[in-house]
Amino acid sequence: MFPRLPPMFALLSGDGKGHKMFRSIVLTLSLLLLAVGHAQPLRVLTHDSFDLSSDVLDRFSQDTGVDVQILPAGDAGEVVSRAILTRARPIADVLFGVDNSLLTRALEANIFEPYRSPLLDKVPERFVFDPEHRVTPIDVGYVLFNIDVGWFEREGLAPPQDISELTAPRYRGLTVVADPATSSPGLAFLLTTVERFGDDGWLSYWADLRDNDLQVASGWSDAYYTAFTRYGGDRPIVLSYATSPAAEVMFAEEPLDSSPTANLLCRSCAYRQVEAAGILRGTQNLDAARLFIDFLLSEEVQADIPGVMFVYPVRQDVPLPREFELHADVPDEEQTAELAPGLIAEGLERWLDLWTQVVSQGRDPEQAR
Repeated sequence: MFPRLPPMFALLSGDGKGHKMFRSIVLTLSLLLLAVGHAQPLRVLTHDSFDLSSDVLDRFSQDTGVDVQILPAGDAGEVVSRAILTRARPIADVLFGVDNSLLTRALEANIFEPYRSPLLDKVPERFVFDPEHRVTPIDVGYVLFNIDVGWFEREGLAPPQDISELTAPRYRGLTVVADPATSSPGLAFLLTTVERFGDDGWLSYWADLRDNDLQVASGWSDAYYTAFTRYGGDRPIVLSYATSPAAEVMFAEEPLDSSPTANLLCRSCAYRQVEAAGILRGTQNLDAARLFIDFLLSEEVQADIPGVMFVYPVRQDVPLPREFELHADVPDEEQTAELAPGLIAEGLERWLDLWTQVVSQGRDPEQAR
């Protein structure tokens, strides 16, 4: 195990003198670590969408002497499951990607070592959903529907203004979502419907979507890059993120003045998904893991997140890409749906079972209940 090191990344938010002091202290400590033979890599278990610019990630290793191994393990749900199944002999030191919809399941399994980063003071309280600091919020995204603006213009059809309209005959066969059992955005939309339509109405809403020729993809990538009309599919309404219109502009082959897609914003139809990182209990790299949590909250990483993962940083004091300012949305409280982690833990297994019976197996909601 590393000798106990104080978390130093708090100095990153200070002045230039503090930054130089930080680098000097960390580099000195890193040399000491290497001198006593504790240069084992830090293993970070993540979902497949985790990304940081290579120079940013390399700087952590340069500053600390700790090499980082990224271990992708599928969707966020798969990552949490893997960590739970291997908790007796952890396969990683840090887990990135547990979100507020999966939190209670992870905490009940007792897989995290508590740690409060000093940089957590830079994060608004509304994103800190574990008062015991077993996980640390890193980024926030808003799951909602994206509309192919050009498709609707060409068809002479007005796009929907509310998720309740997706069951209307005029939008038959136009919507694709991701499976909530295999996709974190899909799960976020399932929770959105529970919050929006209530325990008595959400399942009937899904039955109406099913009967309106809803397509269910296995994950976000299949929904967006295969089924969505922007990429050759036949569905102009896709479940994605509030930042996706900005990404369309950032990655366009030719410069664009406006995004070809738009967000469907309405009452309680955007789910706030806060992603967190936690130190896995049993790690032999505890001090390096603490440094990595601090690193994820550093100004450098937080400013990098929007351009590589297309979600928002949890820190409010870092700059956003210009495209985010022009083409992305931050849904307001009325537009945002969110369920308490405890309520999710209590109802999730039942909700997923009912969803499977009604949407996948075609049962009547009243028979499934």
